[in-house]
Amino acid sequence: MNMVNDHIKTAVEEAGGQAALARACGVSQPAVFRWLNGRRVKADYVMSIVSAANGKVEAHQIRPDLPTLFPHPDQAD
Repeated sequence: MNMVNDHIKTAVEEAGGQAALARACGVSQPAVFRWLNGRRVKADYVMSIVSAANGKVEAHQIRPDLPTLFPHPDQAD
């Protein structure tokens, strides 16, 4: 059972498709497909995804397991 990553799905839609998001991030389209289907996004690509998603996706949503790198906006300092 595959779980679609809704945040990556939003980024794909905003970027204009998997190939467009891949170009924006400097990765292959199959890499985006893997992210979409549950593969963890390397921290290196998070900000490219945020940019390609036109602000509809935030960094902490893509990698909530890295709060030091990508803090939630409501997180106290």
